[in-house]
Amino acid sequence: METPDTHTDAAGRDAAATGIAAQSWEQAAADPQYRAAVVDLLGALAYGELAAFERLAEDAKLAPTLADKAQLAAMASAEFQHFERLRRRLAEIDADPTQAMEPFAAPLDEFHRLTAPSDWLEGLIKAYVGDSIASDFYREVAARLDADTRALMLAVLDDTGHSGFAVEKVRAAIDADARVGGRLALWARRLMGEALAQAQRVVADRDALSTMLVGGLADGFDLAEVGRMFSRITEAHTKRMAALGLAA
Repeated sequence: METPDTHTDAAGRDAAATGIAAQSWEQAAADPQYRAAVVDLLGALAYGELAAFERLAEDAKLAPTLADKAQLAAMASAEFQHFERLRRRLAEIDADPTQAMEPFAAPLDEFHRLTAPSDWLEGLIKAYVGDSIASDFYREVAARLDADTRALMLAVLDDTGHSGFAVEKVRAAIDADARVGGRLALWARRLMGEALAQAQRVVADRDALSTMLVGGLADGFDLAEVGRMFSRITEAHTKRMAALGLAA
């Protein structure tokens, strides 16, 4: 889930792909460490999509109207379809989907436990802001992957319709009661901190991912580029907050 302009930089870098980013999966996967890193990425993303499906289905229970409930159910269905694509791809590259997801279940479940919304509006903010932060991170990494894996990741990171829906509902709530804005701004800042901390923990625990991100594989990031990446993610978060009518 994302705002339309959040992946402009990554798309621009993709247009000038070199190294592994210009290779097919068959070419790049000849390196077993690269293959392990991609299996980790797809496993993490697959579990994230499965968790998003479960969360949206649960959030639908908090929806104030039948129309809102139906909208969330449709978005949950889209997340499950993304999960199915990732599960099929893992099987196609001879990776067991359940084993690929397993290392990421506990940390992602813990993130969702720590950021359980208390009401309908907090749930919308979490889906719009929290999931978009994860999408931005995956897009940054995808720009450096082989062409086949990159295309799949970008496809499953497509907006499921939550962006416009969340902006409309949150803005309407703030217009009706300005005090809501302060509470939701604090909630969004908490989500930002928890999401970044969770991403760092997951990467630190997986050797192949760590190697990829710090330059050992797939034209990985150097330390300066890591800083720029997080600056871009933070900038995109600030834009999303502005779209919601909230201070970052």
